[in-house]
Amino acid sequence: MFWASDFYVMTPRKPKSENSIVDIAKVLGISPATVSRALNNNSRISEATRERVKEMAKEMGYRHNSMASSLRNRRSNTIGLIVPRISMYFHAFFITSLQRQLQAAGYNLMICQSNDSVKLEKELANSLYSARVDALVVSLTLYTEDIAHFEGFLNQGIPVVFYDRVPPEGTPSYIIKGDDYRGGLLAGNHLVGSGCRRIAYISGPSSCSIYQERTRGFMDALAQQDLVLNENWVFHHELTAENAWSSLRKLFDGDHVPDGLFAANDTTAIAAVEFARERAIQIPDDLRIIGYSNDPRTSIITPPITSIEQYPHEMADKVAETLMGALQHPTSGPLVAIGDALVCPVDLVRRMTT
Repeated sequence: MFWASDFYVMTPRKPKSENSIVDIAKVLGISPATVSRALNNNSRISEATRERVKEMAKEMGYRHNSMASSLRNRRSNTIGLIVPRISMYFHAFFITSLQRQLQAAGYNLMICQSNDSVKLEKELANSLYSARVDALVVSLTLYTEDIAHFEGFLNQGIPVVFYDRVPPEGTPSYIIKGDDYRGGLLAGNHLVGSGCRRIAYISGPSSCSIYQERTRGFMDALAQQDLVLNENWVFHHELTAENAWSSLRKLFDGDHVPDGLFAANDTTAIAAVEFARERAIQIPDDLRIIGYSNDPRTSIITPPITSIEQYPHEMADKVAETLMGALQHPTSGPLVAIGDALVCPVDLVRRMTT
């Protein structure tokens, strides 16, 4: 049996009021303006005073109010980033490179993930707008066709850089994309040049700019060789391993099977190698495979996979340079004009699957 005395109620403590610049000034017997300048390393304040102020600020648990500072200066020194999925190789490498460059320039990167949801992308755009980011970098979801949710930024003159998955040229923003048309062209020409005549194609949703361009380049390559794709061997869906296996079963369950496959991402190409191993399909004798992105996994799987290199670090360089031009050097201008597209190169990396 428990008695009432066995229990006690914890009343939540009120949060302590934080010490301010004024509090530090009172303790040290100097003006708040001097404290502020010392904390910001103003050269007008002696080094001894700066050290004394910083030591007291640390002792009193003072925290700089960056939000208030940004309201005064109309700058947050923060760049917003909306990315489809952080786990994707291309975007992971892009983010790492971009963040390093922005931090060196004095900016923080606020990273948000849309998970390829248009609804979530809209919510994130609104949140970053409310957070008063100085600029926005976006790679659109697979299904984004209307970019009205970014109009708040565009109307206020806040720089917006779309990269990789981008809206159409002419959009009043900065557009930096890979040469996906050439990537598709390289893949098609290489498969045909390797002797393939029965070629299958597994691509992403046709609503997305990168797959539109890869498809156009690939189709043009085959047309130049008077080859026509079997429409039953063309798939447009999210490029997951599960979807890849489903499409591969459809391709290889009949008597008439392809001898070449262009997979519009490396996850699908890797799934194709694993599928071929399970079905005892010999690569490259019976089937030649090309992927896209040059994910590091393509070089260590057996056999190593031919893929299209996108150079994510170089694209991050172009995005960073464009941002710095728009934010810090508006007179000289950014790397690319608003409404135009800067196209980054791609290359074919040949390995054992072709």
